Amino acid sequence: MKRIDRSQIKKLMAEEEKVFVRDHPRSRKLFERAKKSLLAGVPMNWMVRWAGPYPIFANEGRGAYVTDVDGHRYLDLCLGDTGSMFGHSPRPVVDSVTKQVRKGITMMLPTEDSVWVGEELAKRFGLPYWQIAMTATDANRFSIRLARHVTKRSKILVVNGCYHGTVDETLVNLEGGRVVPRSGNIGPPVDPAETTKVIEFNDVEALEKSLEPKDVACALMEPAMTNRGIILPDPDYHDALREITRKYGTLLIIDETHTICCGIGGYTAAHGLEPDIITMGKPLASGVPIAAFGISQYVADRVMERILSDGTDESGLGGTLTGNALAVAAMRATLKQVITKKNFDKMLPLAKRFEKGVQNVIDRTGIPWHVVRLGVRIEYHNTPKPPRNGGEYEASKDYELERLMHLMALNRGILLTPFHNMALISPYTTAKDVDLHTKVFGESVSKLLG
Repeated sequence: MKRIDRSQIKKLMAEEEKVFVRDHPRSRKLFERAKKSLLAGVPMNWMVRWAGPYPIFANEGRGAYVTDVDGHRYLDLCLGDTGSMFGHSPRPVVDSVTKQVRKGITMMLPTEDSVWVGEELAKRFGLPYWQIAMTATDANRFSIRLARHVTKRSKILVVNGCYHGTVDETLVNLEGGRVVPRSGNIGPPVDPAETTKVIEFNDVEALEKSLEPKDVACALMEPAMTNRGIILPDPDYHDALREITRKYGTLLIIDETHTICCGIGGYTAAHGLEPDIITMGKPLASGVPIAAFGISQYVADRVMERILSDGTDESGLGGTLTGNALAVAAMRATLKQVITKKNFDKMLPLAKRFEKGVQNVIDRTGIPWHVVRLGVRIEYHNTPKPPRNGGEYEASKDYELERLMHLMALNRGILLTPFHNMALISPYTTAKDVDLHTKVFGESVSKLLG
């Protein structure tokens, strides 16, 4: 396999940054202006993590494309890091939101749309009872509260390198067998070892050892890891996970926020999982903020009395805008007309085409990388073999190389997820779009190898 010359990375980065600055003068002016009123010059700090000396500023997003304020049009393979996974501003959702805005945005009352949404989620994901949240972070926080109430236990279990939003208990790493705050965690409220146990993904022995003391309320898991690249479960991992959690009385929460890329019922439906609780967010309303969590009959029987008590407004579940009419209307339109089998039947062949195109470049050039696909989500990474867990991925991650690949793609009209080399296929993505990425990826690899 070919070796990558580090000096070539630095040389190409300098060249690409010059191109970026030349082509994005208006974004630069907006960024300089924004730094006087917005912390770090952006409305949310992670927006500075895009490739380039400063972020590009968006003008509009339609379908599979985004246009910036300098007039450049990009094939968007990031798609809001799943928030716009099914395309920017799908027509049915635009129409539904426009209609609902005229009828009322938030009234602290349920609507008929909410009944339809609950019925549809139960049908797709197999759990009988559902609640609405604003974000997947909220859905996860609320679910952890329910699990602690049901089990009368305080600790939770997650995997190293997990992704569950900004839930305090999950912003953790496993270092030398110790649970520590994640390196970027700002102001952790307590020592995370007090609240959280952490194991590596695919480690069944560590799972059983962690649950054996019977002090863990819930195991909160993505069915496949998506925030340390895509890391797939071993063939029997989910069977063992379900068996061991039941053995020790630990509730199993499956976070489908990213893995809904596997189909209309996410990884859960595609692989026949049987969780106690399911959480999800981001794409459910095509980018309008909303999330949901579903619970089993067993959980419902043990929380209903508390939920219906006079103190529900102080329970730690929900908020004034939660379940508002506008968001629920957008969610109904998305589930009914956007997150459909018809769209997945179109997206999946294109995802396979994308994966094959990247693999062909790897094979042709001999670059020591791999590509992996999870439904319509694809990732490539700078190791010959896929990592089996978050620790292996983090040890292999090459931030400098990754940033260069992102900037080369951006300068050639393609947006990848800024945190890693992840791409999503939307219903608006075409074979021509996929082939454009293959072409740009191949040219970038050739430049990298000199």
